[in-house]
Amino acid sequence: MELARYLIGKVVVRDTGTGRLSGRIVETEAYPVGDAAGHAFNGKTQRNRSLFLKRGHAYVYLCHGTSFLLNVTSELAGVGGGVLLRAIEPLEGIDEMMARPRGTTRLADLGRGPGRLTRALRVDLSQDGSDLCAAGSLWLAASTQQTGAIGKSVRIGITRDVDRLVRFYERGNTHVSGVRALRL
Repeated sequence: MELARYLIGKVVVRDTGTGRLSGRIVETEAYPVGDAAGHAFNGKTQRNRSLFLKRGHAYVYLCHGTSFLLNVTSELAGVGGGVLLRAIEPLEGIDEMMARPRGTTRLADLGRGPGRLTRALRVDLSQDGSDLCAAGSLWLAASTQQTGAIGKSVRIGITRDVDRLVRFYERGNTHVSGVRALRL
């Protein structure tokens, strides 16, 4: 859970053949060891094997056949746990992000929600397993912008372990997803 809070205000960067796309992370959800809502709960499989890499790697998966979701592994090698990146505030490559179809033309909506986040950054299964702490096409960076107050709430859209307060977000940031009561 510490990593989920720590990632608020950091920058996720995607270098593509056409330039750089980046966004400041403004919302995360933790899926710690033993969490019934986490993909690691039932053990390692072909689909979730990247979730068991040492901390700092990308775990990317296809959700409901429509959207890729990006997680950062949070544990030692062989132990499954991670942090879902739920929303970013776009920083670089905004014109390219806007050009990609996503059902919105509002800047605040480009990276609001985990599926829109990956569409904006052009993240797909080819980034699964990437070391986010090393040079590559997908990586994490520090931000020069100061992070505002960090809020904490229940996660969004899950059916198990629903009462856990493991969702973190920058209070008042217009790029945070969810209903208004979960953004204050």
